Parts: sequence; C-alpha cells; structure tokens
Amino acid sequence: MTTEFNGNRHAGLIRLSICALTALAIAGCTTFLADGGFDPVAATAQSKLGKEVRWARSPQDHLTIDRRVDELLSKPLSADDAVQVALLNNRALQASFEQLGISEAELVQSSRFPNPRLTFRRASNGDQYSVEQTLTVNVLSLLTVPYARGIERRRFAQTQKGAIVDVLQLANQTRKAYFTAVAANESVRYQQQVMKAAETSAELARRMVQAGNWSRLDQAREQTFYSDATQGFARARLAQDSSREDLTQLMGLWGERANFQLTERLPDLPPQADELPHVEQTAMQSRIDLQMKREEIEALAKSLKLTRTTRFVNVLDAGPTRTLDGNRSEPYKNGYEISFEIPLFDAGGARVKKAQATYEQAVDRITQSVINVRSEVRKAYTRYRTSYDIAKHQRDEIVPLHKLISAENQLRYNGMLISVFDLLADARAQITSVNDSIQSARDFWIAESDLDTSLLSGPSPTTFSSNSDSTSLNGTLSR
Repeated sequence: MTTEFNGNRHAGLIRLSICALTALAIAGCTTFLADGGFDPVAATAQSKLGKEVRWARSPQDHLTIDRRVDELLSKPLSADDAVQVALLNNRALQASFEQLGISEAELVQSSRFPNPRLTFRRASNGDQYSVEQTLTVNVLSLLTVPYARGIERRRFAQTQKGAIVDVLQLANQTRKAYFTAVAANESVRYQQQVMKAAETSAELARRMVQAGNWSRLDQAREQTFYSDATQGFARARLAQDSSREDLTQLMGLWGERANFQLTERLPDLPPQADELPHVEQTAMQSRIDLQMKREEIEALAKSLKLTRTTRFVNVLDAGPTRTLDGNRSEPYKNGYEISFEIPLFDAGGARVKKAQATYEQAVDRITQSVINVRSEVRKAYTRYRTSYDIAKHQRDEIVPLHKLISAENQLRYNGMLISVFDLLADARAQITSVNDSIQSARDFWIAESDLDTSLLSGPSPTTFSSNSDSTSLNGTLSR
C-alpha cells in the first residue's frame, strides 16, 4: 500500500522521525566486551575450585597454557594438579568457552538497527517517464530491538553459567578419574603380591606331591588359588591401563605428555565426615543449573509478551518516497510509503499458543528439576557418609584384625603348629583386606567429589566423555 503527498512537509517529518529512531537505536547498541564475557567464568572457577581457567584466544594464550601444563607434568601429579591440567588443556572445555563468543555475537547483533531498503523503479514511453524512489525501514523490528536485546542478554548470561557448569563438571570427572587411577595402581601392586604368594604355594604343593606327602586334591586347591590370583592380577592391570587412559583423555594429553606420573597412594581419610543437615536448602540456593532454568523461564515470559505484541502486525515498513510521472523536466512528487501485513488468513493465534505452551512446558520442567535436585543431593550425601563409614571401618577394624591374625599365625608357624600353606593363605587374605581398604578409600573420595559437585551444578550438556562411564572423559589429541 503506497500513499503519496505533494508537499515537502510530510517527507521532512518522516526523515526527522527516522533520524531520531536511528539515533536511539545507535545509542542503545551493545558492543563487544573486552573479556568476551569470560571473567565471571574465571572468577567462579577460582572461588569454587581454587583453580585457574583460561580461554585460549591467541597463540600467546596457547603458549602460556602449554608452559603451565608442562610445569605441572614435571612432577608426580596430585588430584589438584590433575584437575588444573584438565581445566587448562581439555579442548572440549575450550569449545565450551567458544560458545561465549557465539552468544556474544548474537547479543551484539540483536541490538543492531535493521538496514534500510532502497527501491528504485523506472519506466518510460517516449518522453514520458515514470520514476519512483523509495527508502524504507522495518519499523516494527526497530521498535522490538529492546525486547530482542533483553532476550539475547539473558541468553548470554545463561551461556556464561553453562560454561561455569562445564568447568565444575570437568573438574569433578577429572578428580574421580584421578582417584580411580591411583587406586588402580595400588591394587596392581597388592594383586601382584597375592599372585606371588599363590605362586609360591602352588610350587610348594607340586613338590609335596612329588615327594608323596600331598594328594592331588590338595595340589589342585593350591593351583586353583594361583590361577585365580593370576587372573585377578590381569584384571587389575587392565583396570590400571583403562583408568590411566581415562585420566589422560580428560587432561587432553598425548605423545610424550601422556607419560605423566601419579602420586603413590590415595590421600588419607579425613578425621571425620562433614555434617550437612541442610543439604537440600544449600543445593536450592547454589545450584547453577536451577538458576539457568529460572532465567530461561524469565526469557520465555518476555518472549511470550513480544509474541502477543506482534500477534496481528509482525511486518511494518515505512519510509519516504518520491515519484515522477511525466516529462523529465517536471518536479518529483514527495511522500511516504507504509507497508504492513494484513492478518487475513493468519491472525497469530498459533504463534501465541505455541509460546504459551513452551512457557508452561518450561515451568513443568523446572518444577520436576527441583524435585530431582533434592533427591540427587540426598543420594549424594548418603553415599558420601556411607562410603566414609565403610572406608573408616575397613581401615580401623578389618585391616588391623587381619594384621593381628597374620602375626599370631606367624608365631604358630615358628612353633611348627601350622603349615607354610596356612601361613601363605593368611598372607593372601591380609593383602586382600588391604586392597579392599584401598577400594573403599577410592569410593569415599569419589563420593565426596560427587557431593561437592551436586551442590553446585547438575549434569553438563557438554560431552567430555566418549562413553557412559563418569570417570572416562574424551579430551582432544591435537592442538
């Protein structure tokens, strides 16, 4: 629909209005941040984990990271060292940080004024000309810029929180993989001792049979012990290799860097387990994923308001126009053009219904998420306390009892009251109890890491893992 006026007054008003709107739009434009929105992510990693994270956006950043990683790998890694290497060197985490750049670009783009459109039409018949020149701009897009910018700003804040969740999850999974790898190393050492004791027992049994002092049945029993011990040692070696590879992937290491060293043993158990009587309330206040869902609902509410606002008119263009009909010497006629969509067949009801359903869906999901979080932290705390009690009982009761039995049997062996086979069987049982204690301690440290993470974040959308094992994550092999 085109309307024309012959006076310059209306065209001047149109030009003045467009200039004013343009000035407002330019004044409200969002610019790129110097840190790209990364500073809150780094600050949270420092406050919650005591660790440094870097977003490698330049060759110099990569060099700085490489130097720091090499420094950490130059000595046997502690759990904190392994986490720090992963947070600096895992390329999947770097990809998560790049999402900040994508989201920031969308935020900046949302504040940009839509480009004007110039239409030129010319027709002639002899010395008669028909010329029309129109400059239009999407007025509705201009009016909705504040809404769009607000929505993108909330999305950018959610992207920042998503990056924080990825940092926390990677730290947790690396810590768990570290404890698993160290425990596997210890298990291999003790399983090797069990195998050697069983091998000695089997060899003695063979000699006893040759001397005619033992039956084939007794020898078969000792040989079975040795076969089981050999198989147990092989399984321990496989678990050792697998857990080390999991940790290597998490830390993003390959080549010579994969030959890192770990500490010899797991940390000692703390004197007592933490008491957390208000664990659910703590999670409700601090869970970042719940904060993200609340912000998502706010964004959807804003979006629903915008959808309702533009229900009937979602295309509106306006701008000055001038036309010439006749000889070239005749003056142009000045006026303006307004174009809008007539809601004849689509009144926007479907779009509003979809927006309402999307909002209600988000409300239902966050309600269920709150229920899930409460259950999750309760289970995590129960697992933490129970694993501590088991590990402490294993360390303070089971292992000392086996040591006492071993000492008493040694005295009886010295007094020729029991055979060497009884002594070797007892040694195997003692070693097995120590190995069980190692696994119990490992389970406690993993449960503690899971509890700490469950109080801060939920499952991360970023995939660090190549399989479903929570301690096996997929780092990148190349820089």
